[in-house]
Amino acid sequence: MVRIVILLVLFSSTSLFAQRENHLAFPETDSLYREDQFYIGGTFQVISDRPAGVVQSGFSGGLHAGFIRDFPINKRRNVAIGIGLGYSANVYNHNLVLEEIDGKTVFRLPTDEDNLNNNRFRNQLIEIPIQFRWRTSTPESYKFWRIYTGVRLGYMHAFTYQSESNTGETQRIRKPDGLNRLQAGATVTFGFNTFNFHLYYGLTPFFDKSVNITDSQGGFSAIKIGLMFFIL
Repeated sequence: MVRIVILLVLFSSTSLFAQRENHLAFPETDSLYREDQFYIGGTFQVISDRPAGVVQSGFSGGLHAGFIRDFPINKRRNVAIGIGLGYSANVYNHNLVLEEIDGKTVFRLPTDEDNLNNNRFRNQLIEIPIQFRWRTSTPESYKFWRIYTGVRLGYMHAFTYQSESNTGETQRIRKPDGLNRLQAGATVTFGFNTFNFHLYYGLTPFFDKSVNITDSQGGFSAIKIGLMFFIL
């Protein structure tokens, strides 16, 4: 994950340098410019809405990328609406155990007999980001402050629960009962130039109310904190 983030930073910096070089070669001012139409980022995941006894373990992370069409709504073009299409891949490490018994998914806490070594969810989503965008950009400058707020609507097209015991035994479940494949989260992105902090707060739990998770409340959702890089 660290290597990937480093590569993202280098790629973004190279793209920004190329943009500045093109600007020097073609100094005409574009009065109809748009900003930040490609994004790529990495996040650390915090599991929220946890049922009693469920704890996060190890590193949980995500990678996110996509395209957002920028629609300026004022003459200065520093206020805009953004609508796009993206892809998100995520890993969540935890101690919640899933089992398939008589065709039904059972959710429970681990016991000493499980001998768990690794226990995680993996999911992949196709997402539609919708943003209200404010920035201090101008046609002549590629360094500016930005604050983007909005929502990300997603469809969880792939989900895998995977557990590994100390004896090497692996178990996978790809279609657990009660899975909410439609996801939504509120987002805030703010920063200057290349580095922008990103926060995603999940509004939809992974599992609906029909699922009994360890006999307590909580549907398992996510808070994502990380960096987002934008490319014209």
